[in-house]
Amino acid sequence: MLLFLGLGGIFSFAFGYLARFARPSNYVAQQLLSYGLLLFAAWLAHYIMLRWVDHAPWSYVGLGREQLTPRVLAIGLALGALCILIPSGGLLLAHDLTLVTGLQGRHSWLVLAGGGVALFLPQSLAEEMISRGYLFAALRDGVGAAGALAATSIGFGLLHMANPGATAQSVCVVIFAGVFLAAILVATRSLYAAWMAHFAWNWSMAELLHSAVSGIRFPYSSYRMDTAGPTWLSGGAWGPEGGAAAIAGMTVGIAALVEWRRRVALSGRVA
Repeated sequence: MLLFLGLGGIFSFAFGYLARFARPSNYVAQQLLSYGLLLFAAWLAHYIMLRWVDHAPWSYVGLGREQLTPRVLAIGLALGALCILIPSGGLLLAHDLTLVTGLQGRHSWLVLAGGGVALFLPQSLAEEMISRGYLFAALRDGVGAAGALAATSIGFGLLHMANPGATAQSVCVVIFAGVFLAAILVATRSLYAAWMAHFAWNWSMAELLHSAVSGIRFPYSSYRMDTAGPTWLSGGAWGPEGGAAAIAGMTVGIAALVEWRRRVALSGRVA
């Protein structure tokens, strides 16, 4: 496990250093390059550990071919989108989230939506591989699934401490998001499902709501969503994912996963 962390750190530093010489022309290109290199660093660390150290298949970390099915991808996408969009809809109805219209964005919604797909797909996969890939699998072997879930979720939250507007509350909510994503991994036995949930969550906030994502504001088209309610509920500057409404949505999602696994077990089917 320490070797994996060391390899990931070395590769991330090396690729990050090389990226400084690329000098992307704009912020979007810079982010695409950054996340692309981070994803490559994560993949390379996984490849070395699985191929040459543990001699294990990709299924060990939930990335086997048999774990890539339309069913688990759909489960991940649905959970990631609905568990933030439904609470955000409730905030909007309660006037704790406001819709600002008539704005003059630099790009159309379709352009931003496509750009969001290109950005958030590698970003979410890189973060899932780092937080819930080899590290989760190795910890699960050593201390059990509950210990792996707790350790990786705390680490996931701490990774967001440097984000704009981060507070103790927002970091705690991100830790809970780590629990939510780990629950998807455990229930489906597929990191692809957790990846899709992570992607759908971020894309929905950035491109459907045009709200802040973990404190980061992304470009908007002709509208955006601003939080107006108490920070503990609506997330404040961190965006809707930083408040109690998001925790409620994820809690319902976890409960749905538990019930789904129970029914799968009773029916004797394998997810």
